[in-house]
Amino acid sequence: MPRAVVFDLDYTLAVPRRDRATILDEATTTTGAPSLSRDDYLEAHRRNLTTETREPIFADLLADSDADPAAVATAYRETIADDLEPLPGVEAMLADLRGEYRVGLLTNGPVRAQRDKLETLGWEDAFDAALVTGELEAGKPDPRAFEAIADELSVDPAEAVYVGDEVEADVRGATETGLRAIQVLLADGPGPDQRAVAHVEQREIATALPGLVADLE
Repeated sequence: MPRAVVFDLDYTLAVPRRDRATILDEATTTTGAPSLSRDDYLEAHRRNLTTETREPIFADLLADSDADPAAVATAYRETIADDLEPLPGVEAMLADLRGEYRVGLLTNGPVRAQRDKLETLGWEDAFDAALVTGELEAGKPDPRAFEAIADELSVDPAEAVYVGDEVEADVRGATETGLRAIQVLLADGPGPDQRAVAHVEQREIATALPGLVADLE
């Protein structure tokens, strides 16, 4: 039986009220920066998983522009944090799970951005350990990220379950490090990945996940 359950943050426990492309457009419009595509942003994000802020991300994207990357990063961070809300029932689920397991968070992204989200949600004390890859040597799917959260929770990777929605960062990264993975299925996301030991619909995570974890040998 697992001793620890570790969660991804975005689209696993909390979601924005509006789509991220709209939020990105708002941040660039507000700061007078050129329009940026969501796909280009995600590529730049993956190249900058261990940073303090999103400024290096926007510096990559705005290299041919006079726009201020720091200003765009601040506008984007503040808009996302204000727009974020927990999925129904997940706060009670986390509290209940902590009665049975060590509960952790491992989220990809710059330190300031992800810590702001936790503060806005009021989740600074919702986990036994919470790590942002901006604080680490590497981001997901690198094994060092998963090993770091296992160390923080004082468990072996084989004793932990990782819950996340991204196939590469979460499912592949966790399983290749020795954790078991439960894939969160989004309405517009990829289908079930065979490497995951279980799958849960995003809208059902609060009600279905505890049972899936309890069923693991």
